[in-house]
Amino acid sequence: MSVETTFRLALATAAHLPGIQPDDAHLAASLRHLGIEPVSCTWNDPDIDWSRFDAVLIRTMWDYFKRYADFLRWLDRLPVPTINPAPLLRWNSDKRYLLELARHGIDIIPSTIAPAGQLRHALDEMAGQDVVVKPTVSGGAWHTVRGVVGDAAFAQAIAALPTQLDYLVQPYVPAIADEGEWSLLYFDNQYSHAVIKRPARGDYRVQGDFGGTAEPVEPDPSILLAARRALAAVAAIGHPDHAYVRVDGVQVDGRFAIMELEMIEPGLHLAHRPDAAERFARNLLGRLRARVPVTP
Repeated sequence: MSVETTFRLALATAAHLPGIQPDDAHLAASLRHLGIEPVSCTWNDPDIDWSRFDAVLIRTMWDYFKRYADFLRWLDRLPVPTINPAPLLRWNSDKRYLLELARHGIDIIPSTIAPAGQLRHALDEMAGQDVVVKPTVSGGAWHTVRGVVGDAAFAQAIAALPTQLDYLVQPYVPAIADEGEWSLLYFDNQYSHAVIKRPARGDYRVQGDFGGTAEPVEPDPSILLAARRALAAVAAIGHPDHAYVRVDGVQVDGRFAIMELEMIEPGLHLAHRPDAAERFARNLLGRLRARVPVTP
């Protein structure tokens, strides 16, 4: 039975990932079942009239960090609301937020921020340590380098990094390879499901592009408590409303340390959780109804 379309929801994607991707396929079908038409739109396509939609849901926009100034301008110019809210997207787009979380008492991987021109000096303070360096605005291991400070090959890799960027410097955490990196999914501030991600043998990157894997897992109560505390800190900072969040972290010395909070375009691991996709779709319907009242 066909359902009358009540809302049109733009699913913002990147040019190299057009269309609705497999992980979002059941979400799209669930939206249609609820009367929401999901339309895949390349975010920086100048021919798209965003006013034709009721809201924009960012999905596979996995190049925004390469065009960051354009991304911020795009957010400013959108004539309709985003899900999540635009102020939250801006805050979450720069990994400096990790230091803000730490100031609110949240366990994070120890982190230092340095402009490219000061990166070598910052690394001198970590001589002999195995570290990971990545841009503060990045994704998918873009311009990410790992190595031992003082090693010639690592120094060469650091020297080759773009000079216009700021960088996040963190110690490498062996538990990522030994035990895996947790990803916990929340919709409308409610825990939904979790996966544990592991890098390919001999690598440190958990992304599928580098051979990483993800499998469903149920987290211990202590991990759920740590994730809840992190989300409470986000609310205390001034961002209480989030339709979706992926909390990434790792167990270090018996504590759960936050690696990232993904609130822009996270993989939601919905392909094997149709119940989660349906729940998210219902939540989105509620948000659309609240933002765009329907005339009887």
